[in-house]
Amino acid sequence: MLNTPSPTTPTASGHAEGVSNDEFRAALSRLAAGVVLVTAQEPPLDPDDPTAPGVEDVGMTATSFMSVSLDPPLVLVSLREGSRMDDLLAEQPLWAVSVLAESQRHIAGRFAMRGRISDRLLFEDIPYTRGEATNAPLVGGALATLECRTEQRVAAGDHTLVIGRVLTARVPSTEGGPLTYFRGRYRQLG
Repeated sequence: MLNTPSPTTPTASGHAEGVSNDEFRAALSRLAAGVVLVTAQEPPLDPDDPTAPGVEDVGMTATSFMSVSLDPPLVLVSLREGSRMDDLLAEQPLWAVSVLAESQRHIAGRFAMRGRISDRLLFEDIPYTRGEATNAPLVGGALATLECRTEQRVAAGDHTLVIGRVLTARVPSTEGGPLTYFRGRYRQLG
C-alpha cells in the first residue's frame, strides 16, 4: 500500500498540498472586508535632534480587523510579522482604529504603500483629532473610531494577531457607506 499524503497534509512550506500562495490569495480576495486605519505613537526617531517632535504618529491600512468579544469589548487586527506596526505594537500597548468611509479611499491607499515616505508627511493634510485614551490620531470623517490597549499577541504563520481591549468607541459620522476591499481593490458598497 502506498503512503500518499492526504490533500490536507502540510508540506515542508507549511501549505496544504495543492494550495499555492496565488490560489489562496485568489480565493480569499472574494471575501469583502472593511478597511480601517490603525494608528499609534512611537518615540522620536532621533531623540538627539532638538527639533524633532516628542513622538511620531504611525499609521497602517488594514483589512483584517474584526470584533472578538462584547464582554469585555475586544477587537483583533492582523499585522504582517516584522512590519513597522507589528514592531511598534510589541512595545506600545496603546493604539487606535478609524473605520474608513467610502470617501476616504485616498487615505487607505496612502497608508498601504510599501516603501513610503515618512508617516509625518502622510498625516500632514489629513484632518484628525487625538484620542483621549491613546493620544493616537483618529481620522476625521471616519464612520467609527476605537481606542484600544493590547491584551494579547498571538503568532499566526507570517502574521501577528493583536487582540485589543476597546477603551473608547465613538461614531462621529453617520454619513456615507463603508470603504471595502474586494478582489484586490478598494470599493464602495452598492
